[in-house]
Amino acid sequence: MAEPRTLAVIDLGSNSFRLVVFTYRERWWRRTDEIHEIVRIGEGLDATGELQPKPMERALETLEMYAHFCRATGVEEVRPVATSAIRDAGNQAAFLDAARRRSGLEVEVLVPEQEAFYGYLAAINSTALRDGVVLDLGGGSIQLCAVRDRRGQDMRSWPLGAVRMTERFLSADPVKPKHLKALRAHVAEALGELPWLGGQLVGIGGTTRNLAAAAELQAQLPSFGVQGFQLQRDTLDALVERLARLPAADRAKVPGIKVGRADLILAGAVVVQSVMELGGFDSLEATEAGLREGVFFASLLADREPPLFADVRRASVRNLAARYGADDAHAAQVARIALEIWDELAGAGVHPGDRCERELLEAAAALHDIGVSIDYDDHHKHSRYLVLSAGLPGYSPRETALIGQMCRYHRKGSPALGEATGLARKGDLELLERCSATLRIAEQLERSRDQAVDGIGLRVRGGVARLKVRAHDDVTVGRWAAQRQRDIFQEAFGLELEVSESSARTRPVRP
Repeated sequence: MAEPRTLAVIDLGSNSFRLVVFTYRERWWRRTDEIHEIVRIGEGLDATGELQPKPMERALETLEMYAHFCRATGVEEVRPVATSAIRDAGNQAAFLDAARRRSGLEVEVLVPEQEAFYGYLAAINSTALRDGVVLDLGGGSIQLCAVRDRRGQDMRSWPLGAVRMTERFLSADPVKPKHLKALRAHVAEALGELPWLGGQLVGIGGTTRNLAAAAELQAQLPSFGVQGFQLQRDTLDALVERLARLPAADRAKVPGIKVGRADLILAGAVVVQSVMELGGFDSLEATEAGLREGVFFASLLADREPPLFADVRRASVRNLAARYGADDAHAAQVARIALEIWDELAGAGVHPGDRCERELLEAAAALHDIGVSIDYDDHHKHSRYLVLSAGLPGYSPRETALIGQMCRYHRKGSPALGEATGLARKGDLELLERCSATLRIAEQLERSRDQAVDGIGLRVRGGVARLKVRAHDDVTVGRWAAQRQRDIFQEAFGLELEVSESSARTRPVRP
């Protein structure tokens, strides 16, 4: 097997510079390092049209440090990309020449359509978006991309970034209502009539992540990051009002708002708010992916046109399983048995047979043992920790939490919502009980980890679920272990469980 490759993407934004190192092999990938620095290279650009000496020097010093880091850590593939501020600067050539001399890096200046495209790749490969709009708000500009059937249809950029809008409209302290009104009017005039501004809205960028984090904390929801968080429009409206009442220096006291972004967050929030109003969006889905991930996905999926995962949710599960060395054969066998049991029970009318519930069960089956990478003891708890900590792009926070809880109860214990309580909907405890019981039975039938079970048959009659195992080898241990889980099965389905084996052995299932 080929050695993993590394790619460092350096995002030279108007507000901050960020270096992210990605390690990957085929479809397996993860971030393995990151450095973030507030540079404010766009400071003063809107008024003068040129990068100013002090911001330029901060930027060059940061680039030198990033180049040293890449050399010291052995990262050979480095891709620095510059966005709005450097793109629009009259002295762009002088900056790029200085960057080349001092760091040895060749900075690629993205044209607006490229910047929008990479933002689109980041969003579409980290969410379940099919039809709607991707919003990417940075320090210098905002990119909007129309999406139809997961394909980017129209990608545009406007100079409405948080740094520029702060300097032009909200530099007064305190901010007055007339300043906010002028900014909203400017955004509305700049965007004009966009016929495709509607549907689902996904947002990327530091402003979006900060606003989502503040809303999540304000709602006192369990926080596993903001991936998939739905920022409601009325919540954003209230947050804008709160931020506008505060002096710029005090905005960082709002939980979730970072100190380095506090003076810019109000302008960014108003721009996002204006887009939501113009498009009639009720909510914005946040993703933790950004331009860096978009550039990386273009390399990882270079054999596809466009470079998209066929199914983001499945790709997220496969990636997480691969990162923590899941036993593919065992996990696939557990998933197959669990889904067969689930389908048979649905067919018998024991539960509703909801497609989304089935998908959560399948994901949990694929990930239930990843905690062994930490330690075998309590690996069910470690699996939950890894699911919640690493996240599952494409799934909502509620779904991710439920998958984590299913992993938690695949071995022992009485299923409870636990950390998922604040995110749960009515009926989620019953869903968790059903899926945990099904997963546990499947895990026990594969207790010998030999893939001996070829299939199951299940018949419900007189309050008893009779589960018959078809196998090509001895499954005495598996039947015994599964029968021991009859209590959790009865609690979940209200049925007694009887496990037996078909009298005739089946032939081995070949891959």
